[in-house]
Amino acid sequence: MKTLKIVSSLSVSPLALGLYTVNAVYGDTITMPCRLEVPDGLMFGKWKYEMPNGSPVFIAFRSSTKKNVQYDDVPDYKDRLSLSENYTLSIKNARISDEKRFVCMLVTEDDVSEEPTIVKVFKQPSQPEILHQADFLETEKLQMLGECVARESYPAGNVTWYKNGKVLQPVEEVVVINLQKIVDKSTGLFTMTSSLQYMPTKEDANAKFSCIVTYYGPSGQKTIQSEPVVFDVHYPTEKVTIQVLSQSSTIKEGDNITLKCSGNGNPPPQEFLFYIPGETEGIRSSDTYVMTDVRRNATGEYKCSLTDKSMMDSTTITVHYLDLQLTPSGEVTKQIGEALPVSCTISSSRNATVFWIKDNTRMQTSPSFSSLQYQDAGNYICETTLQEVEGLKKRKTLKLIVEGKPQIKMTKKTNTNKMSKTIVCHVEGFPKPAVQWTVTGSGSIINKTEETKYVNGKFSSKIVIAPEENVTLTCIAENQLERTVTSLNVSAISIPEYDEPEDRNDDNSEKVNDQAKLIVGIVVGLLLAALVAGVVYWLYVKKSKTASKHVDKDLGNIEENKKLEENNHKSET
Repeated sequence: MKTLKIVSSLSVSPLALGLYTVNAVYGDTITMPCRLEVPDGLMFGKWKYEMPNGSPVFIAFRSSTKKNVQYDDVPDYKDRLSLSENYTLSIKNARISDEKRFVCMLVTEDDVSEEPTIVKVFKQPSQPEILHQADFLETEKLQMLGECVARESYPAGNVTWYKNGKVLQPVEEVVVINLQKIVDKSTGLFTMTSSLQYMPTKEDANAKFSCIVTYYGPSGQKTIQSEPVVFDVHYPTEKVTIQVLSQSSTIKEGDNITLKCSGNGNPPPQEFLFYIPGETEGIRSSDTYVMTDVRRNATGEYKCSLTDKSMMDSTTITVHYLDLQLTPSGEVTKQIGEALPVSCTISSSRNATVFWIKDNTRMQTSPSFSSLQYQDAGNYICETTLQEVEGLKKRKTLKLIVEGKPQIKMTKKTNTNKMSKTIVCHVEGFPKPAVQWTVTGSGSIINKTEETKYVNGKFSSKIVIAPEENVTLTCIAENQLERTVTSLNVSAISIPEYDEPEDRNDDNSEKVNDQAKLIVGIVVGLLLAALVAGVVYWLYVKKSKTASKHVDKDLGNIEENKKLEENNHKSET
């Protein structure tokens, strides 16, 4: 019988010795074919493995003639072995202890043939975990970050630490790595534990730390990576910042102001000192300070600092304001013809735009009243806004009432049908006068009248009559200020009367005036011509009297005689 003793540990590569090797996965079935040709006259075949000291341990037997299989009473392989007809040996539930040198033996009457097989068992470790993680890391301080643990590996693997995907190399007092490998005596499996001590910097905030286990499997080298871990890195505040929290970019009177102070440390500071204009000492507060319903005197520089008064930041706040003073304002009552100065004064933090509105219509210019008229009455609004400041608008109102005693003018005309006459009473005044018509003499009241619309303190009342004889009509206009009475004589219907048209306008008035001027001019011209003719005639008569002076004397004597005779005749008679 040929034997081969190999005195070496399993860590020596069997391939270097030229031996056949079977790689098995832990827990799977190990299959080892007998790599010998079956000789003629085979009697039986056997499998054995060799102890570390070289002594053999037989585990399986198969007869070639009786076709029966026998397994030796070896505790490690009880109920795990299976030997086929071609002498292939199978071992269920591979263990680390199955890493041995197995030998297939074929025996004849004349010879014993042997062929060894080396079994290697591999076990993939569990996914590594980072345990005992630090609650937080502090800059400029070397501390335990955590332990990377990978369990039940065979053979043992190596552990490598990574930060943001890059390998962490050991650096004295900055990166300290220790690796421990512990084997379970019952299973032979390894647990690898790698601890990492680390001195972080501010830049390590949000950095991802992970570890990778490198191990060997049946097909070669492989790796498994842990889940990345982010640590809370604490670092001191190096800068303080103050902010104004507001819904609008500008602040106006009545708004609320929230100041926020923050430090760039981690964890951020929770308390600050706020310095308010007009306050000599800082006000201790959380990271926010609120001021409500601010006024214009809140404009100024605001500061905040850490509670130890180190590191300070400032900002300037402008509280915009807008004041409007209207003089006069409210309800004002004036008499027609009076003067009324109106002023709208603006005081604001920026240039403001001002405009006037009268009775819901925007005015082109500011109102000015040197002599009030009825049409000046109305509701006036002076409004101003700051375009750059949202919602900053002010307005004040003036309700102007122009009062006047009733003024009356009466007109008459004969209608075109010559069957009636129209009498119009033109009335001005405010409050609106009440109009009454009466017939003088009889005192009867005329109720059948027509009134025009009351506009700008003016309206007219009209009656149509057909008098059979001359009458006098009286128009009475009365309001709270005074009672005014005017009468007008109206001829009988048979006598035409023509007055100015009741619906005359300014153009017609101008035309009438032009015609009147023309008539006056013609009359003056005719008078001048008559005067000149009279002077010429007077000179002519004077000349004629001088030439016939003597003739006239004689004629005069004759005339005197005639007059005497006539007088005598009259006396006789």
